[in-house]
Amino acid sequence: MIREARLRGRLTQSELAERTGRDRSVIARWEQGGVSPTIDNLIAVVHACGFDLPLHLVPRDTSRDSRLEDGRQLSPERRVDRLIDRAREGPKRIGV
Repeated sequence: MIREARLRGRLTQSELAERTGRDRSVIARWEQGGVSPTIDNLIAVVHACGFDLPLHLVPRDTSRDSRLEDGRQLSPERRVDRLIDRAREGPKRIGV
């Protein structure tokens, strides 16, 4: 989202860093996904690019959470077996 806003705002990483008071390397890490910005930083970046970021509260889909929790209780061997099973089902299932 940060990279998209910066590009649409026609800014370089250095220009965005200057406008937000952050270091250019921080902007780069945010764009690469190495570090996640706080919501306040995200809003500041989007505003510095000339855009607004409306936030809405929506009901959370917890179906994926329960599947992830179930996976944490599996042994490492069973986790690998489960990944192999999902891969055999087709690419749509991987990561779901």
